[in-house]
Amino acid sequence: MKKLLLSTALCATLVYAADVLPVEKRSFEQSKYIPDISLIVDASYVSRSGDQDAIPHYELPSIAHALLGSHSHDGTTHSTYNANDGFNLNYGELVLSSSVDPLFNMEGVFHLSEHGFEIEEAFFTSNVLGNGLRLKGGKFNSNFGYLNEQHHHAWDFADMPLVYEAFLGMHGINEKGAQLQWVAPTKTYLMAGIEVMQGENEQMFGNETIGDPEVTTIAKRADAPSLFIGYVKTSVDIDKTTVLGGLSFAKGASRIDHSSDDENPHAFSGDSTLYGADLVVKHFFDSYSFLSLQSEYLSRKMDGEQFSSIDLTVIPYTYNTIAMTKEQSGFYSQLVYAYDKNWRTGVRYDAITQNDVSVASAFAPTDMHKYTLMAEYYTSEFARFRLQYDRNEALYNEDAQKQSIDTLIFQVNISIGAHAAHSF
Repeated sequence: MKKLLLSTALCATLVYAADVLPVEKRSFEQSKYIPDISLIVDASYVSRSGDQDAIPHYELPSIAHALLGSHSHDGTTHSTYNANDGFNLNYGELVLSSSVDPLFNMEGVFHLSEHGFEIEEAFFTSNVLGNGLRLKGGKFNSNFGYLNEQHHHAWDFADMPLVYEAFLGMHGINEKGAQLQWVAPTKTYLMAGIEVMQGENEQMFGNETIGDPEVTTIAKRADAPSLFIGYVKTSVDIDKTTVLGGLSFAKGASRIDHSSDDENPHAFSGDSTLYGADLVVKHFFDSYSFLSLQSEYLSRKMDGEQFSSIDLTVIPYTYNTIAMTKEQSGFYSQLVYAYDKNWRTGVRYDAITQNDVSVASAFAPTDMHKYTLMAEYYTSEFARFRLQYDRNEALYNEDAQKQSIDTLIFQVNISIGAHAAHSF
C-alpha cells in the first residue's frame, strides 16, 4: 500500500512539473550536454647551474624552502615544474566541461603526473541567480589577485613568479569552498567577489592539528572553513588599450606543519592575512599583435607561535616555542610582446621587498631578486614551444650564503580536444 501511495505521489509530481515548468526547463536534448574533453601535456628540457643535489635544500630565509627541484614531505615526493636537469614530464591535464542543465555548468580539471593523480579543480557554476550574481562551488582556483586563477599552461612564463610561490606555493590558493561574484550594472566592468574556503594552503594557511592528539598536541586544529577571501576588480577600454586592475584580501588560520622533516623540523600556528594589488595594461596593435604589462604586489602578515627543534621520536614530543610575527612583501612585473599569432617574447622581474621577522635571531635578508627572459613560438593555438632563461639571485644555502642560479628551459605545451577560452 505504501509503495502504491509513493508511486501515485511521484506521478502527480511529474504531471505537475510538466504543466507548471516553462517549456525550456521541462526537458532538453542530452546530446547538447556531452562534455567538452581536452588533454594538455607539458614537458620541458632543463639545464641548471649549481650543485643539483644541494639546490632542493636552498631557501628564501624566513619565508619558504624547497622552491626548486624535488623534495620529500610526509613520505610523499613533491616536484616543482621543471624540477630536474634534463627531461621533465611536468604534467598531463585532463579537462571535462559541460552544461549540466539550464541551471548549472560543471567543470573538472584532473592533474596527472609521474607521482600521482590529483583533482586540481571540480566545480559547478550557476548564472541564473539574476542581478549580475554568479555562484560557484566545489574545488577551484581562487580569484584572489590576477595570476592565481590561471592554470600553468596559460602563464606567460614556464614558472610561477617568486612572490606567489614563496607565499602560496606552486598551486596558489586552490581550495574546496564556495564563491559568490557580483558584476555591477555599470558601463565599465566592475566585479566584486567573496569566497569561503576550507583553508588548506601549503605555504600560508591551514587548519589541521599539528602533532598527534594521542601523544602530544603541538597546536590544536582550527575551525573549518578557515579561509575568507574578498576582492574587487575593474576594467576600462581606452581606444585599443585595456586596463584591468584589482584589490584582494585573504584572512585565515595558519597551521604549517613541517614537524616530520628530516632537516630542521619545525611548525607554525597562528593567523595570517594576505593583501594583493594587481594591474594589467594590454594594448592591441591588431587582432594578433599586442604589448602587455602585468604586475602584482603581495603583502602578508603571519602572527602566532613558531615551534622549532621538534623531536617526534620521544614521547611526549619535545619542542621549543616562541612567539613570532612575520611581515613580508614582494612583487613581480612582466612585459610581453606578441609580434603576430606565432611569435611572442617577454621579460619578468621578481623581488622580495620586505622580510621583517620579530625574532631577533632570525636570518631574514631582503636582497632577493630574479630576472627572466623568454621567447615562444606557436604553431597553432594548440601547440607552443618556449625557450626561457632566468637568473635566480634569491636563494640561500644552509650556511646563509647567497646563491646565483642560471636556468635554461625549453618547454613544450601541446593540447588536443575542446578547451574553454582563457580569461583576459
